[in-house]
Order: sequence, then C-alpha cells, then structure tokens
Amino acid sequence: MDALRPSSESGFISRLVLFLGVSVLSGVLIAGLVLPIVGSAGLVARKSANGFEDLPGELQIPPLPERSRILASDGSLIANFYYENRVSVPLSQVSRLMRQAVVAIEDSRFYQHGGIDLRGTLRAFVNNQSGEDVQGGSTLTQQYVKQVLLERANNIADPKKRAAEQKAATEQSYSRKLRELRYAVALEEKYSKQQILERYLNIAYFGSGTYGVEAAARHYFSTSASALTLPQAAMLAGIVQQPFAFDPTKNAERALSRRNVVLTRMAQVGLASQADVDAAKATKVTLKLPKRTGNGCDTSKVPFFCDFVLKTILNDKTFGKTRPDRTRLLLRGGLTITTTLDREVQKAAQDALKAHVHARDKVASVVATVQPGTGAIKAMAVSRGYGDGKGEIKFNPATDRAYGGSSGFQAGSTFKVFVAAAALEKGYPFNYAIYAPYRKEIGDVPGCNGEILRDQWAPFNETASENGTYTLQTGIEGSINTYFAQLEQRVGVCRPVQIARDLGMRRADGGKVQPLKSFTLGVEEVSPLSMAEAYATFAARGVHCESVAITGVIDSTGKNLPVPQADCGQALEQRVADGMNQLLQGVIQRGTGQRASIGRPAAGKTGTTNRRVSVWFVGYTPELATAVWAGNPSPPAGGYPLSNRTIGGVFYGDVCGGCLPGPIWRQMMSNSLAGSDVTSFTSASSEVIDGKPQSVPNVSGMSPKKARATLRNAGFVPVVATAPVLSTVPQGTVAYTSPNADGQAYPGQTVTVYLSTGPGAQTEPETPPPGQQPATPDATASPAGLDVGNPDQGGR
Repeated sequence: MDALRPSSESGFISRLVLFLGVSVLSGVLIAGLVLPIVGSAGLVARKSANGFEDLPGELQIPPLPERSRILASDGSLIANFYYENRVSVPLSQVSRLMRQAVVAIEDSRFYQHGGIDLRGTLRAFVNNQSGEDVQGGSTLTQQYVKQVLLERANNIADPKKRAAEQKAATEQSYSRKLRELRYAVALEEKYSKQQILERYLNIAYFGSGTYGVEAAARHYFSTSASALTLPQAAMLAGIVQQPFAFDPTKNAERALSRRNVVLTRMAQVGLASQADVDAAKATKVTLKLPKRTGNGCDTSKVPFFCDFVLKTILNDKTFGKTRPDRTRLLLRGGLTITTTLDREVQKAAQDALKAHVHARDKVASVVATVQPGTGAIKAMAVSRGYGDGKGEIKFNPATDRAYGGSSGFQAGSTFKVFVAAAALEKGYPFNYAIYAPYRKEIGDVPGCNGEILRDQWAPFNETASENGTYTLQTGIEGSINTYFAQLEQRVGVCRPVQIARDLGMRRADGGKVQPLKSFTLGVEEVSPLSMAEAYATFAARGVHCESVAITGVIDSTGKNLPVPQADCGQALEQRVADGMNQLLQGVIQRGTGQRASIGRPAAGKTGTTNRRVSVWFVGYTPELATAVWAGNPSPPAGGYPLSNRTIGGVFYGDVCGGCLPGPIWRQMMSNSLAGSDVTSFTSASSEVIDGKPQSVPNVSGMSPKKARATLRNAGFVPVVATAPVLSTVPQGTVAYTSPNADGQAYPGQTVTVYLSTGPGAQTEPETPPPGQQPATPDATASPAGLDVGNPDQGGR
C-alpha cells in the first residue's frame, strides 16, 4: 500500500522545469498543449504536438477500493475489512472548509487552469530553488491521474504485470510525466472541476492507513467529512503532501506546523479570512481517535462469529467464482454485510461461558445457537480469546474445519436422538421395553444396502447399577447405553444415519457421518454448530434449515447481492419431531439434564464420551436451539480426560454433560429468553406415544432360514425355539410363531419361531403360548439402576 502514498517530487520537479523552459523556447510543450502559436514555432513544434496528441487520452478509471463492513442484526458494527480503509462520499458531503483547504495548499489555481498550470510549476521551481517551503508543481488533476494509474496497477492480478505497471506509474521520467499531463488535459475536458475534486478527495492518502477524506475524518477526529472544522480541515489537507511526515499520531509537532502553513496559504489566496486563520492557529490539535479501528476479526468483540462470516464469504461461490475473486470483493467492494447475530443472545452466551470457564483453563467451552425454522445463527461464543496469546486460540472450535474450525469432537450420547427418531418413525412406542444390562455384547446390526455389521462391540453403561429393563422414555432420560445399542440393532443403523444427515449432521472434517455399529453412542467427530442445527430441526417440528450467518449484502452502489440461503424444508415428519420433543423434555424434567431446567418448556440431551474427553448439552425451546461443548480443544497425545479437573475455579471429580455444559446452557438460555413469551411444544399424538404395531407375517411351512429372513424384512427379530412342537407341517419347517401369524407386534420386537416335529411324531409337543395379542412392552417395568434424582450420576 505504500506505493499508493504520494511522495515529494521536488528534485524531479526542478529537473522537469529546466526541461519545460527549453520546451517553451522550442514550442514543444506549448504546441503539444494546443496553445496559440505565433511566428516561427516551426516544424519542431508541429511534430511535438502530434507526438503529444498521439499519447492515449482516455484514462481507464477502476472503481476505488472501499472498506466492507460486517454488521450485527441490529446494525451495529462487528468488523471492517479493507485493502484500503476508504469510505467514498459525494462532494456535497465534504465540508466547504475542507474543499477550500486542499485547493489552497495543493492547487490554488485549480479553478483557473485546464489541468496543467505552468505558472504554478514555475512558482514551485522558484520557491524550491530559493529554499522556501518545498512545493510540488502538479495540479490536483495531475495528482489524481497519478493515483488512478497506481490504483489501476494494483488491480492487476498477475504479480509480474502488476509490478511492471507499478514501476511505470512511479518512475521518475519525462515520458511518465508527459503521459500524466495528457491524461490530465483529457480529464479536464470530460469532467467538471467539482467532479475532479470529489474524485481526488476520495482517492487521496491521508496517512495512518486512511484513504479518502471521510475515512480520515473518522479516524483522526471521530467525525464526518461534512462536519470538519477549519483547524481539522487544514490538518487533513496538510497531510496529503507527505502522509507519514505530517501524520499527527506520529509527528505531532510537524503536523501542527504543516497545518499552520495550510492556514496561512488559505488566507493568502483569499479562501479564509485572516481572523478565522488566526483563531484556527490558536487552536490546539485535538485528536479523537476511535477505540477500535481494526481491519478484520482480531479486534472484533465477537471474533469467532466474525471469522465464521469471513470464511463463509471466502468459501461460497455466491460471492465469486474463485477464492481470490471473493477476497477482492470483500477487501475492495465496499460491501455492507448484515448478519444474523443477535447482540443480546451473544452477550448471554459470553456471560454464561465466563461464569463457568476461565479463559486460561486447559478446558474450554463453546456455545452455538441457531434459530429453529430459519437457520439463523444467533450466537457463537468461545470461552477463550481469539489470537495467539496465552488463553487464546486462532481456530474456531464452534464450527467445521472448512470454516476455520477443527476436526471436531466426538458427540457422545447426543447421537442417541437419531436412533430414537428412527424408532418412533417405525412405530415403536414410548414404553418399548428392552432389558439393558450393565454390559452387553452386540451381535449383527443391519447396515445400509443389505450390509450386516459384524464387528465386535460390547458397550457398557455409566454405572454398574444401570442394569435392568428400560423403555424408550426412561432409556433416553437416563441415557442408557446398552438400551440404545440394542434399539439400534433392532431398528438398524442405516435409517438413524440418514436422519442425522437430513438434519444437518456432518463430520467436522467435511465427511459424512457413517453407518457404524457404535453410531448411537456418538463416535463421530462433529462441531457444536452442526449439533445446534440438527436439534433445531426437532424444535421446528421437522423443518430443517441450513445454518446461515448472512441475511443481506449491499455493494458500494447500493445494489443487493445474492446471499447463501438456508434452504428450509421438511426433513422429518411432524409427528416424529413432536414425539422427540416430548421424549427430550423428559431428559430435562426427570433425567440427566435436570441441571439445565429453565422453568419453561425445553428439551435436550446430554452427551459424555468415553474417558470424558468431551461433554455436551444440546437443548432447545421453540425459539432457540443451543449446543454447548466442553473439553480441551487442542488435547495432548492420548487425550485430556475430564476427571479431577478444576474448571472456572470449581473442582470436578468427573465432568459430565449435565454438570458443566448443562448449567452453561441454562444460564445462557434463561438470559436470552428473559422477558419473552413462554411457548410450548406441540404434544405428541397418541399414535406416536402408543406406537403402531404391525401384523406378523405367516411363515408356517417355511424353512427356518426363509422364515427368519421374512420376519427380519417385516421389521421383527426372529428367535428359533430350541424344542420342536407337534405339528402336521413337514418336520423341521415352521409350525407357528409367537405372536401368531396375523397377530400384531411392534417393529423390532422378538418373534419366536417354533419348528415342527412332523406328522405322526411320538414326542411331547411344546405347549404353544397364547398368541393372538401383541406382546406389548411392559410399560411398568422398573428402570433398574436409574437414579433420576441424581443427574450427576448420569451425565451422559
């Protein structure tokens, strides 16, 4: 950017004036400028004139780079992004005093000449030779031309071509100066003086990284260009000649002296009265620098959300075909980017994290909040600072790797919801009972496309006391691992995986979640944002929206640009989502999430991974869905188990999803929703609560192999009885089942297959059980070992 800053050309001007003197005598320049020629200008003048006029006269003027702003939903500033910190304004929004000051000091005959001022050039030469204040001989129009040429060079993408054009635009040569003169003459013919002055004031460099008078006024005085006073205007006008030397933040005395030179010149040329000038000189230099003038997310008060917005722009082809195109648009395009961030929700998130986790703890925590039904990201907060210092991180643990995040964190028991949703979808009732011992060896599990998962897996529960019969309701409230491992075995893993994908779940490294045996226990590594997005789908009664951070983009001309869309659509049946909402309310009311209770309808799920490396609470109301994660975002080799840790000044023997993320969620959501109307979830239908039994197919007379396949295809779990029964069907084939053929049972329910002894067999047949009623799960079964009164024991 230094190449864009005007420099003193006094030495070069001296040499140029000598050339001009000779040119005047020979008629070279005079003829070239189409000035009247009398007498013996001769052939030399005519040839020189032709050569001058042959120079290109149409100056291609690129759009000026302007800073882009990222705004919260209420219009408050989140961050600026710029290649040059510039805010272009029309001349009508620049104070008269500022216009007069810059004309007085840079080109007092601006309104008299036609782009080239020989009188001013000769005056500068005389002053410079006599040792008086160094002056430049270029008019405002010529200075503007030079800045345009530099800007045009900087717009070239190819590094070699850019460097060559930058050199051509700054080299000390007569050819360059003549080219600038030719452009200046052409510009004076095309634009009015007011238009040229406006363009000059918007392109000029005013030091301290500010380009254009509006950005300079805001930077030095925290005011607008339209409100500049005489002392302020004179100060800014004086900077332009040597932006570093006269920068008042770096060289206060020289800046003051230069300001007074400008004021004196304004009086000399009649653009200010002597009384006003004297009063202005008596005024002290009072700078009012803004508290925050950063370029990018480093100085933002919401740096992690800011970084997510930045990565969204750089990743999304909506903002340009290539990443360099998108970068240029952001840094040069003067965009106004309005985002979804809710300042109140964001503050609630940051306050809750600060209350429970210290920035320099080895354990960090993350909050990500999404609005159900819109996908709007309302908050994104991290307990650590944004940066490279102690207690800071530069990546964003709230989101995926492609958006500045990490490879993610194992989800733990938060994934049980997808298996539960698949079970409800298939007609399993809330009281579907399974005996769930402390440890259970899981056999074959149906995968996708006919695949059978046969790898060994023996999950176990949180405590040995969790050993008994549980229902879908009590199993999810207590987060019973062996219940859900068996439920997944009956439902199959393919449909839960598909539901998870449909609800927005993805691996944080960009891959798809996979149909693994251990899927239900959350072995996949995901981000808090994708968890919030998925659970928001339940809150929205099955409508999934991709999480979005940007609601609108306006370019520097006021044109609305396209933005990424949430693409909302029904991803889960309403009846199933309603059932999940009712089940997950029980987690907070009676189960492992009791510490997250906020005194209004809310649903959620705890999650704790093996060895307590990551702990979660993901919960929601109809208004907001929030995921809270805690763990070490950069763990050492071997991991960082959350046992016997002091976090936020509190010692934890064993950290669990319900005992750290849960309270963070409670504080954050309580404050976010304070004062808002209480809304309830839609109650689950009786069909979903009670389930939907299905008819058992008739497999009598089939071989055991065919019967088992038929029953599995119907959604049941076939078990062949060890003792045969007396029957007239051929020996070894199926005599009957329990429940009987055309009786009813729930999907995933065990159907016992009885084989025939064959006609005339002399054996005591097994007495068939009464078989016409569906084997209704025992809704009254005691959930052995589920201590719902102590959620710390079940923070899974």
